Amino acid sequence: MTLDLIVAGAGPVGLSAAIAARLRGLSVVVIDPHEGTIDKACGEGLMPATLDALASLGVARPHGVPFPQIRYIRDGVVATGTLPSPGLGVRRTTLHAAIDARAAEVGVVREVGRVTKVEQDADGVIVDGRHARWLIAADGMHSSVRRSLGLDAPAPGAQRYGLRQHFAVAPWSKSVDVYWGEDAEAYVTPVADDLVGVALLFGDVARARIADGKGPAFDRILSAFPELRAHLSNPATLVRGVGPFQTRSTRRVDGHVLLAGDAAGYIDAITGEGTKVGILAGIAAANAIADGKPEAYEAQWNALFRTYAMATTGLLNLTGFGPTRRILPRFLRTFPRVFDAALSVLAD
Repeated sequence: MTLDLIVAGAGPVGLSAAIAARLRGLSVVVIDPHEGTIDKACGEGLMPATLDALASLGVARPHGVPFPQIRYIRDGVVATGTLPSPGLGVRRTTLHAAIDARAAEVGVVREVGRVTKVEQDADGVIVDGRHARWLIAADGMHSSVRRSLGLDAPAPGAQRYGLRQHFAVAPWSKSVDVYWGEDAEAYVTPVADDLVGVALLFGDVARARIADGKGPAFDRILSAFPELRAHLSNPATLVRGVGPFQTRSTRRVDGHVLLAGDAAGYIDAITGEGTKVGILAGIAAANAIADGKPEAYEAQWNALFRTYAMATTGLLNLTGFGPTRRILPRFLRTFPRVFDAALSVLAD
């Protein structure tokens, strides 16, 4: 019997797509080089819409720390924006374990391996010799499926990068705190009662500044945030990195292959929407296949990505100018309703 769907990538996006497909009655195999719980460098703050999407799949709410607000901090100036409903700071491994458990519960088959060869015929796809009707590629920014099908597109503009590490300290804030520097940002997310995650985002200027290799890159970028550094002690995890961020694809539907998550396109982590957009896109891809209308996914993906792209590109352009980075927290502190309105769009 021909398999209905193969999913390349067992991260939150790939597993969410697989769960959605199983809930529609499709047979699903997920292939990933890693087994068990998978970690990844990310900010670990889940927006309300992400929590709603996971709940719709029947994923048990993962243990974490609710955050009702996001704060922008620069030189002692603190601007506070309130979300329409609380988000949740969740350790990436905790999130992955919750989604993986639900996938196993609904009958998703997970295999350890790497998708290396994808061919298509009139009836579906042949993935490393195995035939299936459909393939969803959720194998990340550096997607081998996207590349093998010739769907890579050039990424415009300057590139940015990220580093993340956890510290075994009690959260000193109930918010996700964003510390703004001259050429980098530090995102602090409480993920447990005794653990915070710190994600550093930076561009080519900061990358060039630390390129001589004199000391750990994470520590050298963190040194630009003395106010934050004073809170941190007891590193609890190794530093993980990710980047370059910007990823583009020429299209999201190619015959019997659909791209989802970072494999389909990614801009930057500055607005914290990547997980939300990826999971919603994975669900949309699975439902389009189940509905027999895979071509509809292209428009659905564009609608999801458009809001993310506008918000992310807009904030990157706004903060790409040094003086703007310096005055942004002060402006948002003066006009808190503007901050609240922006967060409402991102949280939806």
